[in-house]
Amino acid sequence: MESSDLLRLVDSIHRDKGIAKELLFEAIEQALLTASRKRWGPHGNLSVTINRISGEIEAYEDGRRMDPNTFGRIPAQTAKQIMIQKIREAERDVIFADYEAKIDTLVNGTVQRFDKGAIIVNLGRTEGIIPRQEQVFNEQYRAGDRIRAYVVKVQKKGQKVMIILSRTHPNLVKELFVVEVPEIGDRIVEIKGIVREPGHRTKIAVHSSDMKVDAIGACVGVRGTRIRNIVEELNGEKIDIVRWNESQDIFIRNALSPAEISAVELDRETQRARVIVPDDQLSLAIGKKGQNVRLTAKLTHWHIDIMTEEQARRVREAERAEVYKIPMLPAGMAEKFLLAGLTSLRALLYKGAEHIETMYSLTPEEAAALIEYARKREEELAAERAAAQAEAAALAALAKIAASATPEGEITVAPGVPGAPEGAAPVAPAAEEVPAAPAAPAVPAAEEAAGAAIDAKGGPR
Repeated sequence: MESSDLLRLVDSIHRDKGIAKELLFEAIEQALLTASRKRWGPHGNLSVTINRISGEIEAYEDGRRMDPNTFGRIPAQTAKQIMIQKIREAERDVIFADYEAKIDTLVNGTVQRFDKGAIIVNLGRTEGIIPRQEQVFNEQYRAGDRIRAYVVKVQKKGQKVMIILSRTHPNLVKELFVVEVPEIGDRIVEIKGIVREPGHRTKIAVHSSDMKVDAIGACVGVRGTRIRNIVEELNGEKIDIVRWNESQDIFIRNALSPAEISAVELDRETQRARVIVPDDQLSLAIGKKGQNVRLTAKLTHWHIDIMTEEQARRVREAERAEVYKIPMLPAGMAEKFLLAGLTSLRALLYKGAEHIETMYSLTPEEAAALIEYARKREEELAAERAAAQAEAAALAALAKIAASATPEGEITVAPGVPGAPEGAAPVAPAAEEVPAAPAAPAVPAAEEAAGAAIDAKGGPR
């Protein structure tokens, strides 16, 4: 190969693959050195260098210059294979470094093929993969479709780079807002939190640092243009834009919108919020299959017990009654607990024996006995609640089996089959991280099916 041809080849690979020229020269030198050892044997001090300016190849053995054109066919073939391997390794490293910097960002590509349920995406210089668990259940793609995805992970696998993409990650929606809303990129509007049930609904909390800029208005855009683009990218997924507030009371109210909230009672010690709503707002606050209150609990990081005013009154009375039932309390001590806000056994457990002993002049034995009683009684109540919920679920299943439809479309239920009991079940951000909820009946089937429909502007339909 002529020197000028070698320089052109290196320059072409550098521009096409993005590999540094020095790495290419070193790869060619290594390949030629291996070929030299095959041609002239492993003995002697061999060296091969390429002039970076002229492209001339110089080979020396023990200070004596050798002619690289006399390698022969087999050594030349070996040199070719080594060059290809080195270039592929360099290309892999370049792609890995490039996409490692793109983790937690969006990339655009086209659907290339499908492999065992996974979507293979052509990203240009390489391919990405969307595993089945990272796909939205109601999205369908065909080969050649344009797709935008979120880069979750980049890793080397043999001679290839595996780029894991996602369409279900909550940050996919966050990055779409960053693209569509310039105020977020300028840090005037800040995304405080985002939770998502892919394919169904997303709740995003936003806050503006400039009093002149409305956070929700900036995200919605003029006549809903910005939010509409995001909803279209998500194939019609509902998006609730929530105004963030430092006051947890107001933030929870905003997150449960569009339901009207009568009151929010916060227990900061146990991180529980009792949300009280009018009877006609219960279904709206709970959402379809509990979706609205479930996403609100995750967004606000509060365990939320949502109930009607009558249910709240009954729960308060039951909790206070349990405090009065504590057998070892001195006279008048229950009233002191209630006045101090310790209106439930759970609140007493949270405070602990040391606090009760110090603040209410009890002996260590009395305080320890009180806490032990509260712990055991709370476990009994939790078991009773679990049994009641299991029974309610069984009754609801029976009602569903017994229901049938007439030719006119009317729904009938077989006589004697009870329906689901009235009330609302508490919803927590994560069941293993929160204490047991107070006794509350299950959600009625009709109310559970009702939900708040949110349009592209974030308001009720």
